[in-house]
Amino acid sequence: MVSTTEIERGLLSDNFTIVPRLDQPSTYKDHQYQGSNVQRNDDLARTTTLYVGNLSFYTTEEQMYEVFSKAGEIKRIIMGLSRHTKTPCGFCFVEYYTHEDALNCMKYVNGTKLDDRIIRTDLDPGFKEGRQFGRGRSGGQVRDEYRQEYDEGRGGWGHMRAKQEEERRVQQEENYEAISTVPAGAELQINSRLGDGGGYGA
Repeated sequence: MVSTTEIERGLLSDNFTIVPRLDQPSTYKDHQYQGSNVQRNDDLARTTTLYVGNLSFYTTEEQMYEVFSKAGEIKRIIMGLSRHTKTPCGFCFVEYYTHEDALNCMKYVNGTKLDDRIIRTDLDPGFKEGRQFGRGRSGGQVRDEYRQEYDEGRGGWGHMRAKQEEERRVQQEENYEAISTVPAGAELQINSRLGDGGGYGA
């Protein structure tokens, strides 16, 4: 039988968790991050920056301020943009003034709905110029390159699927284009039984 003291020690240790903490960063590591794992963990332990994903392309900076300011005072918001068109492409960075406010955002804002989408937040080591642009070949986010489902809030089809749909549309137009010349004999008047004159009952 486990003693009360052992249970108390277990509860106080990092090895015993009843409910996972909501303010912990994910295991994702940005492959462009230059530091070591130790440096990254140190950065995350004091960061004031959050990465926010799964946004609608139509979500505005003003909406972001309205939602994320509930967790603390915001220093700035950097909207993610398509590298080619410089239009929103579904992510952003939110910088608070304190690490505590960033953790509060992870607890209270992550997983909530904005523009009918479940938004995801993650602690970020810190924004650097250039990270506001999508890294996909089409200029947007990599995840939208291969997305197969139609998502109106994220620009319709994914990039690869959009190309396939366009190719299919072109093929249909080539194979089923409207007849521009009337075949010989087709211009003869065909009389209907219900039509005027010349019909079967005339």
